[in-house]
Amino acid sequence: MRLLLVEDDPELAAILTEGFREHSIDVARAATFTTGRTLAASGDYDILLLDVMLPGGSGFDLCRMLRDQGIETPILMLTAKDALDDRVTGLDAGADDYLVKPFAFRELLARVRALTRRAPALVPKKVAIADLEVDLSGRRATRGGKPIDLTAKEFSLLEFLAIHKDIVVDRAAITAHVWDENHDPFTNVLEVLVRRLRRKIDDDFEPKLIHTLRGAGYRFGL
Repeated sequence: MRLLLVEDDPELAAILTEGFREHSIDVARAATFTTGRTLAASGDYDILLLDVMLPGGSGFDLCRMLRDQGIETPILMLTAKDALDDRVTGLDAGADDYLVKPFAFRELLARVRALTRRAPALVPKKVAIADLEVDLSGRRATRGGKPIDLTAKEFSLLEFLAIHKDIVVDRAAITAHVWDENHDPFTNVLEVLVRRLRRKIDDDFEPKLIHTLRGAGYRFGL
């Protein structure tokens, strides 16, 4: 997952960046309205986190400007303001969610994952890598032209890996997608599911596509 954080408080930005990177989320940072606008318009991000009070302009205005440019990336507003009018202003500007400071990082992480999971405009209909093709809308997969018989959980795992191909994804992110946010990511259920998926899409084929990175998670790609 790739995230853009537009936040002018350097201490908070550093804490959030470290927290996200511990969960294998790549973070780009901007500290001003102008830099945030430039990065958001030119980068390929899964989600944007915008502070409301920014040097050079308002996060509300930045959100509205990005929506006017046709950028549909999910936007989560971060602000110390808790008034109803401020929340309404943010949502009317095109934000998808609103979190008031101070907040628990776990809640922010859960909201980020929830927003990225339900962003269909960002998800392609098909993902192809090597001779594997994953039809996300039809929930089918083939490798070497041969259909692969997958259970619902196996396909959910393959779907998540395919959408995030070439990105290291951690256990918590995978289990939240395949099961839910409350599923314990440290049980061996995920390993069992990964082994089952490997047998079907990797064991009889080259190159191997599912890679385990000890202590970090999994990467799907060549």
